[in-house]
Amino acid sequence: MNKLQQRFVILGTAGHVDHGKTELIRALTGQETDRLKEEKERGISIDLGFASFRLPSGQVAGVVDVPGHERFIHNMLAGIGGIDLVLLVVDVGEGVMPQTHEHLQILQLLEVQRGIVVLTKCDLAEEDWIDIVEEEIREEVAETFLKEAPFCRVSSLTGAGIPELVKTIQTELAGLTPKDAEGPMRLPVDRHFSVSGFGTVVTGTLLSGSVSTGDTVEVLPPGEQVRVREVQVHGKKVEQAFAGQRVAVNLAALDRARLQRGSVVGTPGIFEQTERLDARLSLLPEAPRPLKFRDPVHFYLGTARVVGIVALLDRDELKPGESAIVQIHLDRPLVAHRQDRFIVRSYSPMTTIGGGMVIDPRPVKHRRFRQEVMAALAELESGEKSFLLQKLADQECTRLKDLEVASGIGRERIEKHLEELRAEARIDLLADQWASAESIRAWRRRLVEETGRFHAVHPLDPGIPHATLKGALPAKLSPKAFDTLLEAAVADGELLKHGESVKQPDFAPTPSAEQARLIELIESAYLEAGPQAKNRQEMLDRLNLPAGRIDDCFAFLFGSGRLIKLNEESFLHAETYQAALAALRSHFAANETLTLAQFRDLIGSARKQVQALLEYWDGLKYTMRRGDERVAWKLPKGSDE
Repeated sequence: MNKLQQRFVILGTAGHVDHGKTELIRALTGQETDRLKEEKERGISIDLGFASFRLPSGQVAGVVDVPGHERFIHNMLAGIGGIDLVLLVVDVGEGVMPQTHEHLQILQLLEVQRGIVVLTKCDLAEEDWIDIVEEEIREEVAETFLKEAPFCRVSSLTGAGIPELVKTIQTELAGLTPKDAEGPMRLPVDRHFSVSGFGTVVTGTLLSGSVSTGDTVEVLPPGEQVRVREVQVHGKKVEQAFAGQRVAVNLAALDRARLQRGSVVGTPGIFEQTERLDARLSLLPEAPRPLKFRDPVHFYLGTARVVGIVALLDRDELKPGESAIVQIHLDRPLVAHRQDRFIVRSYSPMTTIGGGMVIDPRPVKHRRFRQEVMAALAELESGEKSFLLQKLADQECTRLKDLEVASGIGRERIEKHLEELRAEARIDLLADQWASAESIRAWRRRLVEETGRFHAVHPLDPGIPHATLKGALPAKLSPKAFDTLLEAAVADGELLKHGESVKQPDFAPTPSAEQARLIELIESAYLEAGPQAKNRQEMLDRLNLPAGRIDDCFAFLFGSGRLIKLNEESFLHAETYQAALAALRSHFAANETLTLAQFRDLIGSARKQVQALLEYWDGLKYTMRRGDERVAWKLPKGSDE
């Protein structure tokens, strides 16, 4: 079995203070999770504790021991988010207590899927009493994910029941779905410290992906990219760690003072910080009062803790037991991804009142009581494919990596969803960008309509320039995507390409009688001037024509190939141009190089016009400039060759 196929799992504790969580972990693992002096003096856990647990099968699980005291619930929340299996610990001498109930609510809101109820200190109680306590606990968990969970009776002091508990843990862990080791790396930081001679070290539960020594990772906040100097799992150095493992990562050249609990270490370019998110928020039935519009709450996501302002979008208050889609504005940025679970606690006094799931981590600010807003958010909530469709609609067009950032879904799953949606003709790929089929149809119509409008305003132009036509579509559409869209319209006969411009199939420039007279006048002037043609304004002055009247006439002459536009001011009649090109071929048939002065004398023109002509040929790659000389490059052959 390779590393990616192994199941890496995290075991966590929950329960009231002094119900024996830490003693239980010590009995299971032989390790002490209380590390602080104050914890050892007071005999209670204050912060998170960690251990490794080798099962009889050889599998090693990470263990997170959480504090049970209500004053340290914020520490409990920082550690409980990444667990796969919870041990709900209840002292048979006390039964269900306030933090038993609150921890259970939190686990339910975070949608922890599996657990074992562990009755501790059974050596101090009679069997009949334990039966009564177990019945009480079963009533407590009857409406939760633990309703069918196994119950184990143990004594951490005597070791009674511990072997049976170990077997039960192994059985429960075997049924878990492995975390996504193929996705982007994401490590919420629950501890950070400095080690002399090594620098900054962060620890946490690796939620997705993998991390290796030498990797470049991004730390948010502060938003810096740094190198991974070393990786440890359960205190042992490893070359690579995978999703579902407790890891310690030594980060090179990162100032510890810039870190905080709640920072995320992840794959560069994938994760972003947000100060606003859309979410489904559910209030507990036991919440002490309704939540009103713009009420502040303490907001917990991953290992982060911030203050959020809840904007109710379709009501003025959310009552206990109710659920609604809301927008939460955060007092400082954190990293959030779609489908992340979170907890909210009342601002004062602090008590757990609800929780929910992130729908969109980077939304626009919504206006309240808008049916279209609520419909769009409901669609976002309904599933991964619906979310991707909505994001494509919101972003107009987007690359795969942008969808990965916006959705928090692994690349392989995104690609699978996109191909399914493409097969359903709901989206399509334009070169390097995805867009909804509806948007693509609208853009195709806009291409045709914009080309028609251009024909109406510029009836003598051969067509609309590519750059002008692209400007009619969203700025986010990449040049490659635009070219793909245009090629499809051309292939279907909706448009025709005409050099560097685009026209409708039935369009042909048709000058009026007055325009035809001006066109003939201009063409004759350039034909007569030959290589001695002056700049545009001087030629118009000779003809006594104002510039504003003849722009379309020039466009017609360029489009029909009767005049050659060297640059914005220098033009030549087509016959003159062809004679000059023949002279260029003739010169290079007998010479290796050409100077501007030589060609000026050769065709009998002015220096400025010759310079424009040679630069025009450089652009066509007919010639290549080397210092003050030019050599032939991709010079076309003449019709007589």
